Amino acid sequence: MLGFTRRCLLQKPLYFRRVIWFLEFTPEQHPIALQIGGNNLENIAKATQLANAYGYDEINLNCGCPSPRVVGHGCFGVRLMLDPKFVGEAMSVIAANTNVPVTVKCRIGVDDYDSYNELCDFIYKVSSTSPTKHFIIHSRKALLNGISPAENRSIPPLKYEFYYGLVRDFPDLTFTINGGINSVEEVNGALKKGAHGVMVGRAAYHNTWQVLRNVDSEVYGDPPSDLTRRQVLEKYTEYADSALGKHGNNRPNVRDLVKPLLNLFHSEPRNAVWKRNVDAAFFHCTTVKQVLEETLPIIPDYVLDSPASRVPPSRGDIFADVDDLMPSPYKLNEPELQYA
Repeated sequence: MLGFTRRCLLQKPLYFRRVIWFLEFTPEQHPIALQIGGNNLENIAKATQLANAYGYDEINLNCGCPSPRVVGHGCFGVRLMLDPKFVGEAMSVIAANTNVPVTVKCRIGVDDYDSYNELCDFIYKVSSTSPTKHFIIHSRKALLNGISPAENRSIPPLKYEFYYGLVRDFPDLTFTINGGINSVEEVNGALKKGAHGVMVGRAAYHNTWQVLRNVDSEVYGDPPSDLTRRQVLEKYTEYADSALGKHGNNRPNVRDLVKPLLNLFHSEPRNAVWKRNVDAAFFHCTTVKQVLEETLPIIPDYVLDSPASRVPPSRGDIFADVDDLMPSPYKLNEPELQYA
């Protein structure tokens, strides 16, 4: 259930040359999925073939991004939900060019194409015309005009009942729930309700320690850990400094490698001061170790050395009303599902 996703929007041949360095990852990052995006079958095939050399565990097609750069000029991302015939073809092309599982990441709807039956039609058409048996469902629709990508992550309401309707109505498929899930407790709440899997995205990035520190014990049943942020940073420093400049042209650089750490002290004392000092350190530090040695004394020792076992506060059961809101079971209307 827990893994990493790397995104590459490989729409034009020029992009292939630019992203080769980005496709590499260390063995410790398994399991890891590659998400690709596009609306050109030839380029989608090339992207999949490129990924094969790197040993990803899954190839995912982006049918959920609402960014104007993607759905506007690119005409892919969440806009592909309006063309399930093409998505089925694209997933067949991806599957034909890889030996790893293929998945689709999508929303529950787009603009006025937002009924439960229309979502089910999309799932049915894609799964019945391609090898796709696993869908990652962001449980809110997308609005293509008038709001930003950030607003598309908060303004359209979450409808977890649509997700659980899919679990009920497509028993031969696998569905992972996504959207608005911000803690390990909420992950377990989704699983207890019957979710096949849970994707936690920006919450894990923006509040890394609070969200992820108890995953091993609370989700996977490992003994409670006394791991501290100081220990995490020591290990990360070894990795980061070994990766500096690995791909030439000073990429990745110190800033690239420190950026994932910037939310490690979210809501902790002196976090803002630490971030300002890190930003200043980029101008003269040549290694990640130098940046952290110079700036970490700003963070109190009790923050750096507190163990991972402290449980974050609860928001309550965010799935409590799902049963009362469940949509009527999907009714397959065969004549309407035939393609022209």
